[in-house]
This record gives sequence, C-alpha cells and structure tokens, in this order.
Amino acid sequence: MTPDLFAAGPSPAERAAELRAQLHHHAHRYYTLDDPEIPDAEYDRLFRELQNIEAAHPGLLTSDSPTQRVGGRVLDAFSPVRHRVPMLSINTETDTEPSGARNFDTRVRRALGLTEADAPVDYVAELKFDGLAMSLRYEAGVLVQAATRGDGEVGEEVTTNVRTIQQVPLRLPADAPPVLEVRGEVYMRRDDFDALNDKQRAKIAAGAKGEKTFVNPRNAAAGAVRQLDSGIAAQRPLSFFAYGLGEITPPDQGGPAFETHFELLMQLKAWGFPVAEQTVLCSGADALVAYHQRIGASRDQLPYDIDGVVYKVNSLALQRQLGFVTREPRWAVAHKYPAQEQLTTVLAIDVQVGRTGKLTP
Repeated sequence: MTPDLFAAGPSPAERAAELRAQLHHHAHRYYTLDDPEIPDAEYDRLFRELQNIEAAHPGLLTSDSPTQRVGGRVLDAFSPVRHRVPMLSINTETDTEPSGARNFDTRVRRALGLTEADAPVDYVAELKFDGLAMSLRYEAGVLVQAATRGDGEVGEEVTTNVRTIQQVPLRLPADAPPVLEVRGEVYMRRDDFDALNDKQRAKIAAGAKGEKTFVNPRNAAAGAVRQLDSGIAAQRPLSFFAYGLGEITPPDQGGPAFETHFELLMQLKAWGFPVAEQTVLCSGADALVAYHQRIGASRDQLPYDIDGVVYKVNSLALQRQLGFVTREPRWAVAHKYPAQEQLTTVLAIDVQVGRTGKLTP
C-alpha cells in the first residue's frame, strides 16, 4: 500500500496561507483588471472557508487577510500621521484653455535652459481625479498604514477603512521593496454613487433616522474614508488609483532604480495597483494640448469624476533639476477644465404634508 494514501492534508496554517494567496489573486483579477477567473460563488466559498479557519484558529488571522476588508473596528478618533515624504500640492494652471498646456511647457523649457533648437521635453499626462488623496505604506510587502494628505505634513490614519477598498492590495508580490509608500486617490465611481444614493433614499423612505443622501461622489468618498466605524466604510463602494510614490527603499539598499515617472507607474501596476488607462507619454507642448482636448471631449463619458488633467516631466533626473518653488514642484502642473457646477437661483419649493403633519420639501 502506498504511503500517500494516508498523507495528511495541509495544516490549518498552510491552508489559510493558500486561501489568502488565492483570494488576493482573484480579487485583483476582479476589481482591478476586470477579468475574473472564477465565478462569484466560488470566490465566496473560498472566502467563507478562510473565515472559518481564522475563527477556529485566531492566531492565524493576519492584517493582510482578505477577511479584514469587511471592517467592523470602531475608533474613538483618528491618530495623526507625519508623512516621511510630504504630500505636497501641485500648482494649478490658471488658463483652463488648451493654451495652458503650452504655458507649462514654456516654463519648464525656460527653467531647464532649453532653446527652440533643443528636443521636446517628454511628459506623462494623467487624469486629475476628484477624490481624496491617500498615502499607503507597505513594509515587507504588507499594508501597515494608510493616511490622508491632511496639511501635507501631517495627515490622519485611516488604515482600517482603506483596507475595505478592494482595489487596494493588502499584500504585494515578493519583488516589492521592503518599504514602499504609494500615493494615489480614493474616489467613488458615478454608478456606485448613484446606487449608494438609491439605497439612502430607500432608507429615508422607510423612516430610518439620521440617514441622508450625498451631494457628489467626492464628498461621499471623503465621508466614507473618515468614518470612525470601519463597518460603515466597508458598505461604501470606494475605489483607488495610484499615481506616485512617497518613501521607498533606495536602490543602494535593495530598492528599485527608476529613471522615469512612467516606468514608476508601470511598476506600480505590475505590483497590483490600479493605474488609470488614460495615463500616457507626451512629447512636447502639442501632445499636451491634444491630450487636454481629447480628455475634455470624453470627460462626461468617464465612469468617475475628474476636474482636470496633470502633466509631469517624465525624467526623474530632470524633475530633480527643476526642483520646487514655494513647496510646489516645478516639474508638474494641474490643468483644470472650466467648472461644470454653477450658481443658480431657486425660484420655488413644493412642500408635501405627510399624514403626521411632517413637511417634506
């Protein structure tokens, strides 16, 4: 009789590790790549199996377990977090017309001492998301802290809430550096925002106390991130896009040696972070103008809100050469579009009187 007929199955620790790896993989395929490999029912089965193992063996529960996305922890207050690398704001180009892109290119070329005879400057053009800036800190490949921008120097720790965002990796691949801070935007898709408000209206109609609808996706996202009860945050449909770095292990200590911003973004994508597909390389002012016009024309068709685009000098060496002025990078600019919200005058309000005499405008 062969020995493997009596071979024991994996231990609870081994099975839990296996399930965590599978669930991370399938969540990334579903939420980030929009290319699921298994049916929802199979994912739910694996998830419940992991939950049962962790319930039976509490010592196997880890901070990067997919089961920690469901929230449930209630805080008394948010703890302050001092950013190791400040989260600085980007200067806004006041000219909202396409010519604003040329203004930025002119300033960059002048600062670099370039003439018309010199080659065009290479840029990365990105969307300017209308959400909440966030810094995600990973140590040894595990998400250990999430913090809001705050004043740029000190933000608020919102780790338990950010763990509920399915697009935020809880664990990174083995080739990620020992320390990695990813900067990005927490936002809410328009369809998710509409569905959330539909639920809120249903609760209000059913007589629920303290419920309200939300004004816009940005306010809804910011309010969800700053919930003291992560269980409430877990019920809000939040998403995430990565667009930069904070602190990272330097190359002489085993970290990556990036030469361009675009290379950096593609590596973040390889590590499992969502990067907007509209992020492109542009050479010179004409390409920036074309990008601004193209995104402006398709802005209403995007599944999420933006209030402009961002241009960044692609070469990291040139970024260092350009440096900062009044704590804003010379190598980047936010090029907004004309505002879509305008002031209006309310001409009349209809008031409905309920059976109990309650007035509802």
